[in-house]
Parts: sequence; structure tokens; C-alpha cells
Amino acid sequence: MARYLDVHPVDPQPRAIAQTVAVLREGGLVAYPTDSGYALGAMMGNQDAKDRIKDIRRLDDKHHYTLVCRDFAQLGQLVHVDNAVFRAVKAATPGSYTFILPATTEVPRRLLHPKKKTVGVRIPEHPVVRALLAELGEPLLSSTLILPDETEPLTDGWEVKERLEHVVDVVIDSGECGTEPTTVVDLSSGEAEVVRIGAGDPTRFA
Repeated sequence: MARYLDVHPVDPQPRAIAQTVAVLREGGLVAYPTDSGYALGAMMGNQDAKDRIKDIRRLDDKHHYTLVCRDFAQLGQLVHVDNAVFRAVKAATPGSYTFILPATTEVPRRLLHPKKKTVGVRIPEHPVVRALLAELGEPLLSSTLILPDETEPLTDGWEVKERLEHVVDVVIDSGECGTEPTTVVDLSSGEAEVVRIGAGDPTRFA
């Protein structure tokens, strides 16, 4: 049965954030709000949680998992960025974008796209996520909470709890969150390719 935490959307309670991070460090799986709907999050090295995300969302092996980062310095440890890509990503973060980029050796091989050796990265704007990342001290392995046969992420904490309370360990509810998933931009070739149009303005990468 998932623990349900009611968290302030602008000034998250440190106790609730600490409780959530403790569950993550113990190997748990968390449903949390972002500026682009709910997401599922776990520690980067947690293979069991990755498998749980895969089962919940019925993902195939080609799915790009996302590493959610606190800031650009953390992002830069996980992916290779040249000067042009650096400027493009820097200008769009924090925000509702996920960028697909070649991974560094800091990223576990099992999180990489099997052929491209790439991974998704993003820096969200949501205060609750930023508090979680600050307390955790490392990126979150994450995936947008879009359930099978649905096209939009879940956005209501109570609904998330009712539908997933037996398959996640914590549900954070901070009221309304974004209703669109991130815009996904593949920059792995050096040229921008918009893979999914979502909450972030895609025209800056057209």
C-alpha cells in the first residue's frame, strides 16, 4: 500500500521530502508531480524499480528512460554536450523538455538505448521535484506516468494513489501539476529532432 504525502506545491515540507528520499534510498518507487504531469522515480542504480516502471507502463527495451537532474552541472556529468548543444539546452532549462543525448560512463549501461547508447535528461521547474533532487543529491531515474493505452500523463494525486497504490511505495500530492508531458528533443546527432511535442515550445528547436 503506497504512502500518501500531501506536500505544499511552492514550499515543500522538509519532513515529507526527507521521508520520500528515505524510501528512494531503500529501493522504493515514487510517483511524484512535475511541471509536465506525474512521473515515476527511483534511484539511478535501482534495477528492480526500473523493472517495476517497465511493468507499470508496459514499456519495450527501446524506451528512453529519463535522468532528472537538479541543475546543469549534474546534467553535464551524465551526457556529452558540445558547445552548440550546450547553448540550446542551457537556454531551455529548467523547463518542460527532455533531451536525448549520448551518455557518459556515469550512466549504468542498462539505462542506455541498446543501439544508440543515449539517455534522456531533463531539469524540471517544479519546486517539489527540485526539493527532492536537492535532498537526494543525485539524479532520479524517471519516466512520465502515462499508463498503457493512454496518451496523457496522470495529473491528480488521489487518482494516482487509487490506480497505483499497490505498485508504488509513495505518492506525493501537491495539487495541480502540468497536464502535458515534456517535449522530447533528440540532440544526439548534433542536430535537433523533435521526437514528441509536449509542454515545451518545440519551435525553438525547429
